[in-house]
Parts: sequence; C-alpha cells; structure tokens
Amino acid sequence: MADVHLYSAKVCPFAARTRLVLMEKNLDFDFTEIDLNAKPAWFAKVSPYGKVPVLKRGGDLVWESSIINEYLDEAFPDPPLMPADPVRRARARFWIDFANVKFTPTWYKLFLAQSQDERTRLAANLRAHFLFMENEGIGAANGPYWLGADLSLVDLTYEPWFERIPALEHYRGVGLPAECRRLKAWAAAMMKRPSVQAITMPFDYYVAGYSAYADGTADGATARDMRQA
Repeated sequence: MADVHLYSAKVCPFAARTRLVLMEKNLDFDFTEIDLNAKPAWFAKVSPYGKVPVLKRGGDLVWESSIINEYLDEAFPDPPLMPADPVRRARARFWIDFANVKFTPTWYKLFLAQSQDERTRLAANLRAHFLFMENEGIGAANGPYWLGADLSLVDLTYEPWFERIPALEHYRGVGLPAECRRLKAWAAAMMKRPSVQAITMPFDYYVAGYSAYADGTADGATARDMRQA
C-alpha cells in the first residue's frame, strides 16, 4: 500500500492539478474516485468542505489543491516544481493565486450565467484574463513553460482548464483568443507530457461534465462557492 492516498474525481479540474503533480513527482499513490453527485457518507470525515482533492499521507489529511501541491513539493522535493529563488517563487505564487482568485471564478461564473447580458460581461472578463496571462505571464517566460525552461506548479495549476476549453466553446462560444499565441504553444507543449496525456478525457466527457453548469442546475460544493465568489 502506498504512503500517499488521493481522494479525487476525474471530472474535477482542481483534483486533476494534484494528480498531475503526483505523476510529475513519480510518486506511488493509491486512489479513491469520489462520485461528486453521490458522495459517500464517510467522505464528510475526510473532506470538511465536501470537495476533492484530499490528500492523505499516513494519518494526516491535506485539503485544497494549491495547498496540497505545495505540500507535495516540500515533502517530496525531487524533482522541484517551485523555483529556489525567492523572487521567482513569489512570482509563481502570484500566478497560482491569480488562477484561484481571478481566472477560475470567472470561468465558472460564465458557465453558470443564464442571462445573455451576464454571459457577455463575463466573457469579456475571461478574455481579459487570458490576455493578461498571455502578456504578463507566459509572455515573460524564456522557455516553453510558464516560468521558463522548467515545469512548475504554475503550469500544473492552469493545465486542466485549458484541456476543457472545448467545453467552454461548446456551451458559451468562448475560447482562447487568437492573440494568445504563446498560451496556445504552451498548451500544446503541456499536451505532450505523459502526465497530461494520462488524465486527458475525450471532448464528450467534458461536455457532459459541464452540462449542469451550463443549464444552471449545478448544486455541488464548487458551484455553490463560485456563485458566491
């Protein structure tokens, strides 16, 4: 039995972040798939928020994907997924925070929006986020990845949403802006990584996964959080 156990859900991009980190670290881990529409009663003792991912190591539980991922990078430092330099590490944390505070809430709110006016406003906001990421984020890199030549937690933070862009286009007609050539090249580089290929699902899977968001009926923990964000 592996020392690390992950409670996850294939449909969840937050959980995908941690699955990618575990694979990039070449860590052995056990895996429990949680049906987010029919969570087992015992899961409330594992996850106080009722969300995935949750990481269990020995008798310790760690929650929230960004926190789990930094924990894994500190607990298993080879290969490192955060820069050693404090300034570059701070920059990495800024982009992870941007994903959590700006990018993903806008993404979910756009899926959840039912009025055309609200969709138009949120689509403009998401486009602005993409352009900011293009010009100030990946555009500042000197290499294929977000921070340059080496893969980092920043790349693994954003990747799951980029593989779900076709579902966003399907339901809301919004995709990666044509001007975002660097982000497009980055996404293509990420798709070549075995870890990403191992978790990527077909287009129809993502379309089905976002159907309740698109029609406004989603009532899971993430949907409720994003409505209040």
